[in-house]
Amino acid sequence: MTDRTLAGTTILMSGGSRGIGLAIALRAARDGANVAMLAKTDAPHPTLEGTVHTAADAVRAAGGQALAVVGDVRSDDDIARAVEETVAAFGGIDVVVNNASVIDLSRTATLAAKSYDLMQDVNVRGTFMLSRAALPALLQSGNPHILSLSPPLNPSPRWLGAHTGYTLAKYGMTLATLGIAAEFATKGIAANTLWPRTTIATAAVRNILGGEKLMRISRTPEIYADAAYEVITTPARELTGRSLIVEDVLESAGVTDFSRYAAVPGTPDEKLFPDVFLD
Repeated sequence: MTDRTLAGTTILMSGGSRGIGLAIALRAARDGANVAMLAKTDAPHPTLEGTVHTAADAVRAAGGQALAVVGDVRSDDDIARAVEETVAAFGGIDVVVNNASVIDLSRTATLAAKSYDLMQDVNVRGTFMLSRAALPALLQSGNPHILSLSPPLNPSPRWLGAHTGYTLAKYGMTLATLGIAAEFATKGIAANTLWPRTTIATAAVRNILGGEKLMRISRTPEIYADAAYEVITTPARELTGRSLIVEDVLESAGVTDFSRYAAVPGTPDEKLFPDVFLD
């Protein structure tokens, strides 16, 4: 694993109240990073764990500084406020993590228009607008990164035809990120995507994909967090415009044993459930 550090680095993340986003925030906090989270979760949800405030408390407890920004990544005003408050609190922005995402695996004929619009607004537009709003601050950073939690573009009919509305939204996140990478390569801003080979034990997996059974054959969010850490601590000019895979990133960093990331200790890798979009 790298000996680089995120100490003093400022991360602006969409979402982050729980799951993968919170795991990334806590990994950064262990170095003493500053983490600002733009999320709607001002009050506890009846079925979902955590709020943006409990996430901020957890970041502080882990050794970092935190800023909870209650807002919606669909709102340009909220995005602008998040950037402004982050810069005011911590002096700049070094990393943007596009973590907020909506999933609806309905087939084309049954996908509600409202769900389609929500996925486009949060996943695609949110990624583009939050990244764009942070660009002036990123240009002042010594190691600026944009990291979007989205998959590589895979035109296989297996995935294009699986859940077209969701596929459009996740591939849109990736296209926005890779476009920014190409546009700002000469300015030194890295922009990459990151996606796992197996399902990750999150609320989405439990509530939407497969319940407790699927949770037991998934990996923990910490594997995603450790891979994200490797990406955003790499010099920006050395790694940009890539669709990265969590396990590949960790293998490149010298990790050969993923057993500690199994949601149920001792589950062999071949028994874990593969995530979508990867052949």
